[in-house]
Amino acid sequence: MNRLRVLRRAEHGLYLQGGPEDILLPNKYIPEEIDIDDEIEVFVYLDSEERLIATTEKPLAQVGDFAWLRVAWVNNFGAFLDWGLTKDLFVPFREQKMKMQKEKSYLVHIHLDPETYRIMASAKVERYLSSDYPPYHGGDAVDCLVWQKTDLGFKVIVDNTFSGLLFDDEIFCQLHSGDRVTAYVKQVRPDGKIDLSLQKKGQRAVVDFSEQLLQHLQKMGGFTALCDKSPAEEIYSVFGVSKKVFKKAVGDLYKRRLIAITAEGLRLLTESE
Repeated sequence: MNRLRVLRRAEHGLYLQGGPEDILLPNKYIPEEIDIDDEIEVFVYLDSEERLIATTEKPLAQVGDFAWLRVAWVNNFGAFLDWGLTKDLFVPFREQKMKMQKEKSYLVHIHLDPETYRIMASAKVERYLSSDYPPYHGGDAVDCLVWQKTDLGFKVIVDNTFSGLLFDDEIFCQLHSGDRVTAYVKQVRPDGKIDLSLQKKGQRAVVDFSEQLLQHLQKMGGFTALCDKSPAEEIYSVFGVSKKVFKKAVGDLYKRRLIAITAEGLRLLTESE
């Protein structure tokens, strides 16, 4: 996205200051109450005639991003993805792993075509992942885009840069390709591979969740039906932690005499109890 200054009005729209050449913002994208010399935030790309064009529409992803996008239509040259703009994003056949099908979604990397300077996408995402050694330490929080299921778990793209793996025994919820989640680094292996978990590890995780559980009880009027006999999936859907962390936090609050454990669930103790 760019903040550009309005230079002048024309029949087809506004011309914005864009460096070597002025950039047209077509009439259909012009917001109300904008004047000459105002600045406006726009996205800039090449139109079908290779002219720079601006739009106030915001794409779902930009150059340099990995994204999970749906195929809007296909023709004899390739596939076109819906990325939030009126003009769809082109994926030529040479950049497809398999022939893309209309209405299906795929993980792609968005970049500038070095020959045409048009924005395009590639499903051959491996070539765009960094080969540098990841600068992470155990416990670091990272943003992950879920890539694909494997025999061990889910491959993910970490911080839009590296490949990582969420192991099956670290997953306590339903994951699907295209989901975005926060994960925590378990370790970075000598070969640069990143092992991840959906929750923090160790005592720090228990302490953090103990406070979260305490706040939840206060918000719910001092009671929750969730307990150590509740299904792990139900616990995760409410709190985003494993049953193991939940049980440890319950034990922590119980030892601190903050809650009572009953057959019906957990009850917050009053000061007089």
